[in-house]
Amino acid sequence: MKRRLAALFFLSCALAAGGAGVATTAKQPVATASAVGVSVVVPGQPGGSAGLASAPGPAPLASADGFAYPADGSIVRTGAISSSVDARAAAAPTAQSVTDVLSVSLFNGEITFDSAAGRARATGQAQDTSGAAVSNLVVLGQAAAAAPNARFSLGDWGFLVTLEGGSERTGGDARASVTAVRVVLTAEHAGLPPGTEILIGRAEAATSVPEPEPAATTPTVASPPPTAATPKPAGPRATPRKPLPKPPEPRGRPGIGGPLVRPAPTDISAPLSPNGYVFPVYGPVSFTDTYGAARAAVTWHHGEDIFAPLGAPILAVADGTVFSVGWNDIGGYRLWLRDRQGNQFYYAHLSAFSPLAVDGRDVTAGAVLGFVGNTGDAQGTPYHLHFEIHPVALLPMGYDGVVRPYPYLMAWRRLQDVSFAAGRGWAPPVPANATAPRPGAFLLGATDISSASGLEPGSLERALVAPVSAEGDGALLRR
Repeated sequence: MKRRLAALFFLSCALAAGGAGVATTAKQPVATASAVGVSVVVPGQPGGSAGLASAPGPAPLASADGFAYPADGSIVRTGAISSSVDARAAAAPTAQSVTDVLSVSLFNGEITFDSAAGRARATGQAQDTSGAAVSNLVVLGQAAAAAPNARFSLGDWGFLVTLEGGSERTGGDARASVTAVRVVLTAEHAGLPPGTEILIGRAEAATSVPEPEPAATTPTVASPPPTAATPKPAGPRATPRKPLPKPPEPRGRPGIGGPLVRPAPTDISAPLSPNGYVFPVYGPVSFTDTYGAARAAVTWHHGEDIFAPLGAPILAVADGTVFSVGWNDIGGYRLWLRDRQGNQFYYAHLSAFSPLAVDGRDVTAGAVLGFVGNTGDAQGTPYHLHFEIHPVALLPMGYDGVVRPYPYLMAWRRLQDVSFAAGRGWAPPVPANATAPRPGAFLLGATDISSASGLEPGSLERALVAPVSAEGDGALLRR
């Protein structure tokens, strides 16, 4: 049950810590590097890639005469591809990654460029992406200047980002990554669904040097026992509630207009998985493994994006405590959940919260915490939930203390006791070009379902077919 997942978390921690199994084992410097010439990620469909190199690993070099996706090259066609990486974990570790892609054409010539170069370097003293470049970029017939993290609109169907990434240093850890060209579809185009990503010229390098152990401190002398002059407190004391943790996330500007709350369909059925966890989104979804991909705001993708309709219910993956509910400039409307083992789960880009989304609120697995949207830096992208897993053993690493969510999400994929169509009565129709709702309050006219069990099959259908009073309380009111 849940112990199995906890064991997997601790296994991930052990691997990340380089096998530090006993107190006398010294941590060792680490260096890693990776390069990808071309990668095509299509939700729910096979993708493709070429020019993959990694170190440490069996493939420090990779090359190809060209790449085409699909076979006729109508989506992606390139010339020669070459990638190389080098990572040396000595006392002063170094890592560097290089990839070059020539003669690129996307979507039958809607986007073209002569070459894309990815460059990333990390050492004990510096980290940078100097040398990364895109030459002669033409977007929809117009010449475009490829600047770092520059974004270009692709009509009404997507956007393109050039030289996306950056470098950072935290303590003894250094990291640099860049994607020369990244294309994201926000609507169907050329037969590909929203959420499709095309990455050209991805390079990443990272090093880690263990920080010195802190100096020993003088033990604190225990206070003397109470005397007649210092009487003992009378009566028993209530056990204080465990304080809520501080979320290990990038800090953003304050919220705009306050939190957004929408009444929740609390009796949606979400059957538990064999591990005692549930999938975080109710209804039809699509997702692929994009963990570690380049991202401008946080350098790399710390979780997975689960694409779903606007307003799809977001569920607590486990019994636990909700905390840090509100706004983050990157995650938009977001919240955190801490399960009973201390593992933490991050939910971002919500369109609205449910009444259960209150700091310190204890919830059960399957409870509705909010609704899918695209707030924060996801504005303009397809509606999705950004979901992260922060194991308790990796929390000292801060925001980077994460594991790849994809295998867990696949294990938690659930059966549906109530079809998504049965739940449409709680939300208004959504236009195809709609964006996430503005902050405000929503009042939905329906029979009160807040007391129903969140895991009782069929209860939502019974609630939604209950009669509504004739005073007009079935109308949607906005503020």
